Amino acid sequence: MTVIHVPGSKSVTARALFLAAAADGTTTLLRPLRSDDTEGFTEGLTRLGYEVTREPDRWHVEGRPEGPSVTEAEVHCRDGATTARFLPTLAAAAASGTYRFDASAQMRRRPLAPLTEALRTLGVDLRHEGAEGHHPLTVTASGVKGGELTLDAGQSSQYLTALLMLGPLTAEGLRIHVTELVSAPYVEITLSMMRSFGADVVREGNTFTVRPGGYRATTYAVEPDASTASYFFAAAALTGREVTVPGLGTDALQGDLRFTDVLRRMGADVTTTDRGTTVRSTGTLTGLTVNMRDISDTMPTLAAIAPFASSPVRIEDVANTRVKECDRLEACAGNLRAMGITVRTGPDWIEIHPGTPRPTEIATHGDHRIVMSFAVTALRVPGVTYDDPGCVRKTFPGFHEAFAGFAAPGAG
Repeated sequence: MTVIHVPGSKSVTARALFLAAAADGTTTLLRPLRSDDTEGFTEGLTRLGYEVTREPDRWHVEGRPEGPSVTEAEVHCRDGATTARFLPTLAAAAASGTYRFDASAQMRRRPLAPLTEALRTLGVDLRHEGAEGHHPLTVTASGVKGGELTLDAGQSSQYLTALLMLGPLTAEGLRIHVTELVSAPYVEITLSMMRSFGADVVREGNTFTVRPGGYRATTYAVEPDASTASYFFAAAALTGREVTVPGLGTDALQGDLRFTDVLRRMGADVTTTDRGTTVRSTGTLTGLTVNMRDISDTMPTLAAIAPFASSPVRIEDVANTRVKECDRLEACAGNLRAMGITVRTGPDWIEIHPGTPRPTEIATHGDHRIVMSFAVTALRVPGVTYDDPGCVRKTFPGFHEAFAGFAAPGAG
């Protein structure tokens, strides 16, 4: 058996940084993720005047309930969607100040409109400089009164998360009615973490009520990243090995751990305890049809092992994967076709037929999840290369070394 220690969750680290910055007191984050995305987030906080002290396995954040300590700032959000969506929302709660946010060309292409329209509904003075609903944008802060709004979170749950986290910082609280919601488990992460920082938030169906009152500093342990763990779980299922990821157990916050349920349906043996999750397999996989709306970040992982199943794999309700770091649905389809695999796609689905993939250079589109997913395929297809292997630094800078260690003969 191989034990893999997966880095901290990107999603949890980003939320924890927002909550810590907004909290009253000094928060300590245990085992946060160090990656390009989280470095970008902490750099953004620093530019806004928050004090972040980083040790190897813990970060200390001096909270400022009153908001940024500077009245003017320029923040570059890099490729980070959480940075690009959460930090302007945090800045909007300041009593006064003008804050400009920009991002990489890749992030500029990703949609922002549902969030910025909601902020405008709440009275936030916000201006897009170029294309409406995209970065760059400038927030002229004067505090947020709060109130009631309706939100479409069908493209990204991050819009809802940003507004929920804003709620305790408003004068009167927020009541949010959600018409569409994708990746719902990520919202449950948000609610749990807000409560850990002392917030009062209630969900009734698709209506969320957040009371004012701010946040309290705490010590918060960041759990391992379940999306990253999916590559090792899939590798075990594909190669007939056994792998255990400690820290992702029965109390795990992240919905992407449900990917192991997909592997179970394909024939793998999955055991989850209070200490971690183990996947073991004979290496024989059966095809299936699966709705991955709520765990869409693991869609490329499943696509990467699908050709080795005994029957077609059809993944449905994943339209939102088209507006991630790249159009992940088409990226998976294109790479699999280049490997000689028969693939059919629609607006929100992909169907992959069994076959024998041939080696090719993977077109990564600068997307970390495309690289890490096809690294699993490469376990059975020697000779696979990548046009940008380094883009894994976004969430797991040491991925190639860790995966090579897992794949080495006798490692598991």
